[in-house]
Amino acid sequence: MAGEITNSTQIVVPARTRIWLAPIGTAAPTDATVAMPAGWYSVGLTTEDSLKFSEEPNFEQVKSAQTDFPSRTFQTSDAATIEVDLQQWNSRNFQAVFGGGTITEITPAGGQAGAKHYKFAPPRIGGRSEIAGCIEVIDGAKAYRYIIPRAMQMEGVQTDLQKAKEAVLPLRLAVQGGDDADAWYLLTNDPAFATAA
Repeated sequence: MAGEITNSTQIVVPARTRIWLAPIGTAAPTDATVAMPAGWYSVGLTTEDSLKFSEEPNFEQVKSAQTDFPSRTFQTSDAATIEVDLQQWNSRNFQAVFGGGTITEITPAGGQAGAKHYKFAPPRIGGRSEIAGCIEVIDGAKAYRYIIPRAMQMEGVQTDLQKAKEAVLPLRLAVQGGDDADAWYLLTNDPAFATAA
């Protein structure tokens, strides 16, 4: 076929992936390889097959008596989500997975000298907070960063507590948006993204 180009170097195999989170408004990285700016933190270890980024536009169709096909199709909304299972249990990851909440130090019963205990309380209705996110994908020298300025945990949390399996924390973020900025965007150093002449 004329003009067809086959190039196996354009196949992406995510050898390494990382998830970064930050408070809303934290400066985002300016390119695909610069060190993550202050304020971003890694969620750490994640399961090897759980990371997914989904973009799902929604459409309506206008039907007419003069055709069996739609006369017009128009987009009514857009949606994007991030899914990943976190393997590390810590305060930041718990708050990310539950959409906020508070962690306080409590005095253990029985007066255990030097022991520290903590209480996590999930957010109440109306208390969920937004968060910024970055998905980092590395394939050799090629780097990709999905930047999500605003996202919110909008699904329930189910954690399987089984004896012979690690218990993971399911992070499910829904991308939030507005007309004043990109809801999400991709940064990459992949030369295949160069604009064709």
